[in-house]
Amino acid sequence: MKVATEDRFYFETPMDQGWGLYFYYFKIVHQSAGCETIQFYGFDGQGGEGKVYGSEHDVVPYQLTCYQKSEVAPKWYREAVFYQIFPDRFANGNPAKQINEPKKNSFIYATEEDDPFYIRNKADEIVRWDFYGGNLKGIKNKIPYFKELGITAIYLNPIFEATSNHRYDTNDYFKIDGILGSEDDFRELIEALHAEKIAVVLDGVFSHVGKDSRYFNISGLYGESTGAARDQTSEYYDWFTFNHYPDDYKAWWGVADLPEVRKENPKYQEFIYGDLDSVLTKWTSLGVDGWRLDVADELTDEFIAGIRKNLSAYPDKILIGEVWEDASNKVAYDTRRKYVFGDHLQGVMNYPLRQQILDLMNDERSLKEICEEMIRYQENYPSDFYYNQLNNIGTHDTERILSMVGNSMEALDQAWGLMFMMPGIPCVYYGDEAGLTGGKDPENRKIFPWKTIDPGIFENCQKWIRRRKEYDVLSYGDFFPFYSETQKIFGVIRYTEDAYAIYAINQSDEEQQIKVSELSSPRAFQGDYAILDNIFEDEILAPKGSLFVYNA
Repeated sequence: MKVATEDRFYFETPMDQGWGLYFYYFKIVHQSAGCETIQFYGFDGQGGEGKVYGSEHDVVPYQLTCYQKSEVAPKWYREAVFYQIFPDRFANGNPAKQINEPKKNSFIYATEEDDPFYIRNKADEIVRWDFYGGNLKGIKNKIPYFKELGITAIYLNPIFEATSNHRYDTNDYFKIDGILGSEDDFRELIEALHAEKIAVVLDGVFSHVGKDSRYFNISGLYGESTGAARDQTSEYYDWFTFNHYPDDYKAWWGVADLPEVRKENPKYQEFIYGDLDSVLTKWTSLGVDGWRLDVADELTDEFIAGIRKNLSAYPDKILIGEVWEDASNKVAYDTRRKYVFGDHLQGVMNYPLRQQILDLMNDERSLKEICEEMIRYQENYPSDFYYNQLNNIGTHDTERILSMVGNSMEALDQAWGLMFMMPGIPCVYYGDEAGLTGGKDPENRKIFPWKTIDPGIFENCQKWIRRRKEYDVLSYGDFFPFYSETQKIFGVIRYTEDAYAIYAINQSDEEQQIKVSELSSPRAFQGDYAILDNIFEDEILAPKGSLFVYNA
């Protein structure tokens, strides 16, 4: 063990056991006056510095992640600002806002001011899907809006033919849903977005299909003898697991609407990514810039690697996975996942960051705990993978961020500030920048309020997007968080050799003069505080206020 500073030591040893996770701790033997004392030093459950254990039985080891390949993302992705669109709820581009190809037994809203509502039976099943009629032409028509806001990439929720409005129940992977438009509409949208240097990432839902799909077809929507539930000799029959044919089958999380597909089935693998006629090949060859894999935990590592191999045939593509926890050590269905080790996912959706930000805004945890957890994720992830995360504070699966921070415009601005300051690629959920509120589904999927966009909230979002695009340090800089429990100050610094950016938030109800001597960080060394000393010498933070500083 070698001395780094007066109170810091480090240990180096070569690792030649291949890629994977390794766990370790320190055994410290101290001899004095003929007496030997043994202590152990390991992980404290958070991040940064560990803690001393008296018993080897109790010690929690550190994690060391050894990966086989750095996941260097395309430049456009590392510098992107994403915008997530739930297509039915964004914009109808038809002249009279007529609905394209309304679905049988569906419910069409009378006005765009109506709140979303599910029509359910006594078993709480949705019996009529509701539609506002948003479509691809509507998205295309709003390209000037994306440019005004500063967006450089779009993440689209599913667009393939389906029964529901969310379209996670795919009926046909090779067709655009009729309400959204046609394949020509999709081509035109891609071309128009690319002309404005806006990338497009699609939602890949490959764990399950819809029960009415041409592959399962329990209702006969695609003919009396098409699909696994109608014909045991169907080419799709082996995709599924039937407990009692045809109405008792394995479904995603037991949801009967979503028959689960056997991802280990070679024919299904070929269908999705394996040949020139595969689903991925068709849409990626049309110009799609990447894919977000829905419920990645439900896909096998082999399946994800196959998708990644398919995408490697195209330049500058990105593959992101929906993983809600720490992807470096995730265990799903008794299997340690290979997400971060190379040739699988390039990044994941950063749901842990959302929770950290909410806990900070709502005073749910100590600043120390939040700060240490941020460091833990940085320590566990390979560096490039860590920087490739898709940061979000709102999605179609979460409550609206404005509602989660007590409808406070100031708190929303600070939540955005942290999302844009942290390593990772920021993603704005449609309508958050306009002031939409709401709880869980369906309240978080309201129609975009084009007539009542909140100008103050819009300008705050626009401000952070502008900063992210203007200052390269926010895309490429190293970082460490800092805090003061006594002053209730939390902040993040991003820095390179040439520049730094700092964002600090006062969580107290009193004015605070920042005292660097009061600040702590689980990662920073004493010399790192010199930057903060120069900046915060005379800075005063208003109650619940914030401060952004950039210097190059």
